[in-house]
Amino acid sequence: MTKFGVVQMNSGANADDNMDVLEGQLRHLRAQGARLVLTPENAIVFGKKEDYEKYAEELGHGPLQKRLSQLAFELGIWLVVGSFPITNHDGTLSTTLLVYDAAGNLRASYEKLHMFDVDIADNHRSYRESDTFRAGDNLALVETPFGTLGLSICYDIRFPHLYAALRQRGADIIVVPAAFTKVTGRAHWEVLLRARAIETQCWVLAAAQCGSHEGGRETYGHSMIVDPWGQVASELQEQIGSAWADIDLATNSAIRTKMPVLQHARLQCALK
Repeated sequence: MTKFGVVQMNSGANADDNMDVLEGQLRHLRAQGARLVLTPENAIVFGKKEDYEKYAEELGHGPLQKRLSQLAFELGIWLVVGSFPITNHDGTLSTTLLVYDAAGNLRASYEKLHMFDVDIADNHRSYRESDTFRAGDNLALVETPFGTLGLSICYDIRFPHLYAALRQRGADIIVVPAAFTKVTGRAHWEVLLRARAIETQCWVLAAAQCGSHEGGRETYGHSMIVDPWGQVASELQEQIGSAWADIDLATNSAIRTKMPVLQHARLQCALK
């Protein structure tokens, strides 16, 4: 078994402040024995378009990514940064998940596929993620010493065909960093995470933002780790902090052997 951790944050527009909070949580999780840690979406910068533009870096370059790499190396952990603003060659921004190994190497990245362009009955009201970020086009998985990670971000969780495709390509563990609104979180967060775990027969790690943010935005929190049977192994409430659980891939194997849904499936996904 391997101990995995999730960090719950109340990030704002100042990247240095967010990094300091994150570093403290990472050190705490490492002291608990965590070998892989997931941060929320927008962990390093959570604000307006100009805030993302201010701190955006080219993939694999820049002082913030260097600090994240150094933390992974110093603590000897695999660090999955839920999302980071990346500058593309065409001048657009992508909200991009970053995976660092325990040596501090950037091992994988994933550009969020589904943009959160919706209207919500809260104080913020209108969310138009595509006004800031370019949507990605591709699935992403990464091999780790602990199993194969399938990568996703927040709003992706509402599109089950994405997770079916990750399972078909060998995912053992799926990560879902998020900044779910309080309104949608109360209604759907846990049931969506548990459903994706049950459907894919994968462990699901979900790290979330919590509390109040600029512009009237409120996020739900309730970061959690869900086992392949859909049971919640560990969960936070609505406060900054961290949670952890022992991940045993033998659980996946036992469930998949008894209920071989992948072999029984009659429709296959055609995602890239």
